[in-house]
Amino acid sequence: MPPASSSLTPRVMGRLRLVSHGLLGGGSRPVPDAVRWMACIQAQDLGSALWAVGQRSRGTTASDVRAALDSGAVVRSWPMRGTLHLLAPEDLRWILAITSGRLMKVVAGRHRELDITPEDISHCRDIAFKTCEALKAGDGTPGATREQLFAAFEDAGQITKAQRGIHLVASLCQRAWLVQGPMAASGKAGNGKAGAQQLFVPFDDWIPKSRSLGREEGIAELMFRYFRSHGPATVRDFSWWSQVPLTEARRALTVVREQLVELPFEGTSYWLSPEVAQLLDDGVPGSRTLLALPGFDEFLLGYQDRSLVLAPEYAGLVVPGNNGIFKRMIVSGGEVVGTWSRTVSGKTVSAIPEPFTGKLSPAAQRSFEAQGRAYVRFMAG
Repeated sequence: MPPASSSLTPRVMGRLRLVSHGLLGGGSRPVPDAVRWMACIQAQDLGSALWAVGQRSRGTTASDVRAALDSGAVVRSWPMRGTLHLLAPEDLRWILAITSGRLMKVVAGRHRELDITPEDISHCRDIAFKTCEALKAGDGTPGATREQLFAAFEDAGQITKAQRGIHLVASLCQRAWLVQGPMAASGKAGNGKAGAQQLFVPFDDWIPKSRSLGREEGIAELMFRYFRSHGPATVRDFSWWSQVPLTEARRALTVVREQLVELPFEGTSYWLSPEVAQLLDDGVPGSRTLLALPGFDEFLLGYQDRSLVLAPEYAGLVVPGNNGIFKRMIVSGGEVVGTWSRTVSGKTVSAIPEPFTGKLSPAAQRSFEAQGRAYVRFMAG
């Protein structure tokens, strides 16, 4: 365990996290590998998720990430916290086996309000399978859009209004009966926008091979991969991120701690990979690095305690009204120093910085402009 150091500051901790995330120096992994490295990447907003992958897989474009979704090399589902994430296909089933039971208990009250019974969910499974097969037979494209599933549910007497439909679809995904598959073509999407949404596909059709891990083994692996890709972080951070109960998380730590490094900081134990911890001796990079990260990025959202990288007095500027919507972030030297917005004028897309205090320095402004150009190129590609 490295001794506590007077040179260890929140900004240094933030830069260590940037390295773990693959945002400094290691961001050249192919798209599937970048997603697999992170274990899960928050993806409730698909556009933000595309750029989150792009920042960790340099030289790629949004089309490359969409192609990974189209091929099944990356999947998007609700593995944790009732929120959409990107992850490797072989990981989804065993992660759901760990997390879905607790989530189902959390949403049980809402299901009672919506009059959703286990029989309704099984009924909708059968409807979904028939609908996907019928549409596949029609044009060769697997799966159905959400609207097509809702229409089929309604035809069978299953109400979809007042969020009942999305709860039914999410329940099918939680049980590994459906998963989001390729992007819908414009005609199939029914809204004239190519790639506007994904098709839902029978899980076993889209992911024919899954890893099989027992609960304890799976929690230990998920913890190790979280600390490797998100460290330095705490056991409480992992428990919040994964929704694994704290008692089980602490038990898993006894299994993986020999593969990690414990880093004490301000009276709390943080955990990270030995490779990243070695930088404390060799020099932590990124002190002058500025990044324009997307909203909902794991660099901030992936922790219960975000105060290491975001001063509490500015938290409301990133998550206005604490409403769960994370704005795009400017990260400088391991610290969130502002937000940024995307503007469109005719065919011109621009990134506009919104620093928390004053203006960016000339050097930081140049770095942000370079990041803005990279973002525009990525999304256009």
